[in-house]
Amino acid sequence: MNLKPAFITFGKILLGIFLFLVVIGIFFITTVDRSPIQEQEFYRETFQDLESLPFSSTQGKVWLAGWGKTNMTPKNSAELVGYSPRGPYEFIQDSSFVKSIVLSNGESEIAWINFELLIVHPFLAQKVEEKIRGEYPNLLRLIFTATHTHSGMGGYMPGPLGEIAFGGFDEDLVEMIADKSLQAVQQAQTSLDTATITFRQANVPELVANRFVKGGPIDPFTRELIFTQHSGKKASILTYSAHATCLSSKFMGLSGDYPFYLMKKMEESDYDLSIYAAGTVGSHRPVSPGRTPEAIQEYASELDSLNRIKMSKFGTIRNPLLASSRLDLKLRDPHLRISDDLRLRPWLFNYLMGETNAHIDFTRIGNTLWIDSSGEISGVFYEKWDQLAKEKGINLIISTFNGGYIGYITPDELYDEHFHEVREMNWYGPGNGRYFDDLITEIIEKASE
Repeated sequence: MNLKPAFITFGKILLGIFLFLVVIGIFFITTVDRSPIQEQEFYRETFQDLESLPFSSTQGKVWLAGWGKTNMTPKNSAELVGYSPRGPYEFIQDSSFVKSIVLSNGESEIAWINFELLIVHPFLAQKVEEKIRGEYPNLLRLIFTATHTHSGMGGYMPGPLGEIAFGGFDEDLVEMIADKSLQAVQQAQTSLDTATITFRQANVPELVANRFVKGGPIDPFTRELIFTQHSGKKASILTYSAHATCLSSKFMGLSGDYPFYLMKKMEESDYDLSIYAAGTVGSHRPVSPGRTPEAIQEYASELDSLNRIKMSKFGTIRNPLLASSRLDLKLRDPHLRISDDLRLRPWLFNYLMGETNAHIDFTRIGNTLWIDSSGEISGVFYEKWDQLAKEKGINLIISTFNGGYIGYITPDELYDEHFHEVREMNWYGPGNGRYFDDLITEIIEKASE
């Protein structure tokens, strides 16, 4: 029996497979760039931009504040977003809201807009901003925030990855969210009244942990701005570093996770409106008693109680100064890794992800600096920044999901660990921890001048 033709055919098949894999590798895969980030041109250019960046600033005589909220729960079931794709929600555990606080000093206005969503995708942010600025074109700053619930609705992220992993894209749903956002801002505008503002901080390490390093460093603080109108009505916007991941990936209901119940608890007692804005949630997990809705309500109730009784800082913001700026970020080429030293080519990443809208907003509210980031920053950096802000005589609040998203910003020493946050979700390569550390340090310096 002559086996030579069979071997030749088999060899051709193997050669074809090999050549196919080579072509795939050449066109779709490249190596990780580990050159020092501080030597990169984009690093120098961004700091040059920051140095010359102007502040839009007004000095008023009095604070005015107003707030509003609208229900943005879809009429029809939408895909759940968070963890991995798991289909449309099967029931409504909690309604989803968009909330707004408008702050004025009589000369200019800023507005916070908050969504019970996983992130604020750039496409959604653009549509919301167009809608709001169409009616309020002179807003000094529109500050986007999200609760980062992992059991919220999708449907607002266009592009291939949005279709695959984030609930597809529903233009009608985006339009509905934009309309509800405008309604919330309209309510806030019509309820504007003279107000006082206080900054409040509480130390709550019991309910958050480092999810990489057992017993590792954390940012344990809640940070809160409290707005009290002349009538006595109050609103609050609060940040905390624990991920909104109490509910499991098997939960099939629409829910705001623990932030929903925390805000509900606060609104049942002291506040006319309460907003939870995800803080530096990178690397941080909640220390919850369980994963059922009942356990999460218990977690939220305990967080509410500890936030009340463990206050570590409190002060009135007397100076009606509003100043704001935006820094567009230049970044290393995308680094979506498939192994320690291999990554998808930038063109493929850009095709899958679409626009990331990388930027940092920063706003001075009297002696308080609010920084809003596109990067999902790890709270382990916060202690250093907080100390610098304290030396400069300012309060520091950092939130994420500002209408851009560029993945996680984690300590560089963890880059080669096999953690989800530092591999699949660290999108712009080694050195980003150093980059953001330097950037925020310089922003604090600049904003305190």
